[in-house]
Amino acid sequence: MKALVASAQWAPRPGYRPTPAEEGLKRAHIGSQVWRFPEFEVKDLPTPDIDDDEVLIRVKRCGVCGSDTHLWETDPEGYIIYSGPVRLPCVIGHEYSGVVEKAGKKVVNFRPGDRVAAESVIWCGLCTPCRSGAVNQCERVELAGITAPGAFAEYIAAKERHLWSINGLSAVYDEDGVFDAGVLIEPAGCAYNGLFIGDGAFAPGAVVTVFGAGPIGLASVALARVAGASLVIAFDVIDERLTLAKKLGADLAYNVGKTGTSPGDMILELTGGRGADIQVEAAGAAKTTIPEMERSLAVNGKIIYLGRASTSASMYMDMLVSGANKVIGVRGHAGYGIYNNIIRLMKSGRLDLSVMITSHFAFKDVIEAVKKSSERTDGKIMVDIG
Repeated sequence: MKALVASAQWAPRPGYRPTPAEEGLKRAHIGSQVWRFPEFEVKDLPTPDIDDDEVLIRVKRCGVCGSDTHLWETDPEGYIIYSGPVRLPCVIGHEYSGVVEKAGKKVVNFRPGDRVAAESVIWCGLCTPCRSGAVNQCERVELAGITAPGAFAEYIAAKERHLWSINGLSAVYDEDGVFDAGVLIEPAGCAYNGLFIGDGAFAPGAVVTVFGAGPIGLASVALARVAGASLVIAFDVIDERLTLAKKLGADLAYNVGKTGTSPGDMILELTGGRGADIQVEAAGAAKTTIPEMERSLAVNGKIIYLGRASTSASMYMDMLVSGANKVIGVRGHAGYGIYNNIIRLMKSGRLDLSVMITSHFAFKDVIEAVKKSSERTDGKIMVDIG
């Protein structure tokens, strides 16, 4: 089968000492501290074998995620930008949907021909976090397309427990639309986890701000609107993405490079000085965004950190005490009924994220698709594989 493989040099930065486990597995805990000079190549690989509890999926669609972009991009020293765990070489791509080609003999819920979407957080189900319900914090977690084989490939093997049926989406989408929607569940799931699961509550009537109008930020806008936010405000520095935010339900969308006013001041003015109840960081620019968010946070407000970057940000911690405020970090989209509920919302017609899709590439042009993602003007770039 054809597959897009990313590789790089194992070259720990001066001062960063990989653990023996990192060295042995060539799996860096912080990819941007170790992997240097990445290369992308479409290769011929064997079609995966499957275990008894797995299915073989013929991939139909795979979206380009910011994580893929950050594997492609490098800093001035040639190190990848992605700051999460990375094992290379690896078939990349983790937002995918497809058709079951073959099912293992212990598989219960899927048969050949079923259309499926997959969680990319590969949780074990046996460790204490998993058995306590925190599957996104699995102690043995692998990440499809980053530490485990991904879906910019003609076929991928996946455990049954990580799959969800999207057969029912044919009630609202045509065949292509079903597979497009299946891909979008993954980034929408990250937003859903932050808004509704991470601290357990999202109150209808809340004022919600979203910093960063990439796919996760755009999904946050759409979900906040569906959940009954009274005001949704989006901030970014790219006009094309702000246009998408308005289409997905933002009441107001501002290019922070053009307003002449800081986002924090704008939020306070728009809310009569009260501030925003929910502030979503989906830009991965905490050093810039967190100071604006903390000074414009309402009493009992929450900052939800979804962006990922190898950086630190300072905060005036006393405001957490005075305002009874919270800062919440959230990773992943697995568990908690997230996929099931997003599929229900899509099937009901209340959540349609298709406007987010701004580019389609043929699989033969997959490297160009990843390269284009670096421009950051698209919503979601799709690669049509099957």
